[in-house]
Amino acid sequence: MRGLKPDWLSDPKVWRTEVLAGLVVALALIPEAISFSIIAGVDPAIGLFASFTMAVVIAVVGGRRAMISAATGAVALVIAPLNNEHGLGHLVAAVILAGVFQIALGAAGVAKLMRFIPRSVMVGFVNSLAILIFMAQVPELRDVPWPVYPLIAGGLLLMVFFPKITTVVPAPLVSIVVLTVITIGAGIAVPTVGDKGELPSALPTPGLPDVPFTLDTLVIIAPYAFAMALVGLMESLMTAKLVDDITDTRSSKTRESIGQGVANIVTGLFGGMGGCAMIGQTMINVKVSGARTRLSTFLAGAFLMVLCIVFGPVVSDIPMAALVAVMIMVSFATFDWHSIAPQTLKRMPAGELTVMAVTVAVVVATHNLAIGVIVGSLTAMVIFAKRVARLVDVTSVTDPDGGRVVYAVTGELFFASSNDLVTRFDYAGDPGHVTIDLTDAHIWDASTVAALDAVETKYAQRGKTVEIIGLNPPSAKMHGALSGELAGGH
Repeated sequence: MRGLKPDWLSDPKVWRTEVLAGLVVALALIPEAISFSIIAGVDPAIGLFASFTMAVVIAVVGGRRAMISAATGAVALVIAPLNNEHGLGHLVAAVILAGVFQIALGAAGVAKLMRFIPRSVMVGFVNSLAILIFMAQVPELRDVPWPVYPLIAGGLLLMVFFPKITTVVPAPLVSIVVLTVITIGAGIAVPTVGDKGELPSALPTPGLPDVPFTLDTLVIIAPYAFAMALVGLMESLMTAKLVDDITDTRSSKTRESIGQGVANIVTGLFGGMGGCAMIGQTMINVKVSGARTRLSTFLAGAFLMVLCIVFGPVVSDIPMAALVAVMIMVSFATFDWHSIAPQTLKRMPAGELTVMAVTVAVVVATHNLAIGVIVGSLTAMVIFAKRVARLVDVTSVTDPDGGRVVYAVTGELFFASSNDLVTRFDYAGDPGHVTIDLTDAHIWDASTVAALDAVETKYAQRGKTVEIIGLNPPSAKMHGALSGELAGGH
């Protein structure tokens, strides 16, 4: 039966793809982990240990196959102030607490909130991610020896044309190996991985954080831990959804949320700086290398430590130009070029384009994907509310004898659409009996009930009676429970 044995055990091609993909990702993880360690203000080994434990643990407990989790810039930015003010012990304690928060949030169903993220926000997320990946390479292009530029160009050409010859070996791996051989063989002096920081020479050992286990410590680390938990979950769930779309498969977002928590707890116990899904490396794994199973994720972490501890001197000689070329290729492959094609821009509603642009602008400005997604989603909600509010219509028909008027209200009645409902009635000119027909409307919130109460009050002040008819069951239940009970109604 299919599913009893992993694909990589039964298919040698899958096994080869997963192993090579894991190796490419491990090579790309090293400079990134070191860079994020610098952002967090910790020793490079702390970031490398975190990437190792995050990848290995999430490969087992995560909900999205082939997704890479490791030390990330988003998490580093959140916890850097804590490390600067209180030291590494408090940082590690915050990582463990963040993992506990993530497990609790995952069990509470926070993953279900993903359904409220519109497609325009998702497109903006993907495009801003591609821009951030590219921007992260720019420092590696400044104030460097001139050979860096032809090396990067050569690496890009290799990754474009090598797959036309064969796809047995991932083009990024070929590019890294070829450029490393050229620089070492020709004695070309260019920045290397070793210039980023010293690689660890031994495996991390488990232990509890060196902090006093008191309420004061909890008060200090809790805000940072909760912020890290939210940022990590949002980035991980968005990445999982992106991989779902790329691979046309579904994943358990709840399991992924809990898995991220477990991975961060383990990482903290091994003295790591914590992390979450790493979007750039996930794109290398899934989109560029074609990996689809948990094996590639596990091996990315395992290879990372093997490369650092066993092959440290060789890895240190890898030119940064080779890894920059890989990440530039990833940024171009990640960007949704169709979303900015002239034909797409002409057909897309202005509101959708606005949401996408806002998401991209906020992410690029803050370098925080989570903030961009939140602002983009709120913008989408405001635009949607305005659009729906315009669909509400009020029409009136007066009886021939002039003793009664019927107002027919159509549309979805909620805070945005019902705010001006009070202004749609002729309180002075209407006859003594007024009927409001809501057959083609739906009451969604207390704001609408309060608005209807206000309409009745204004008519009552003029000695006129109001009858509300046509309520569907949910609307009648809400109106019956709240009418007359809201301040300012009667």
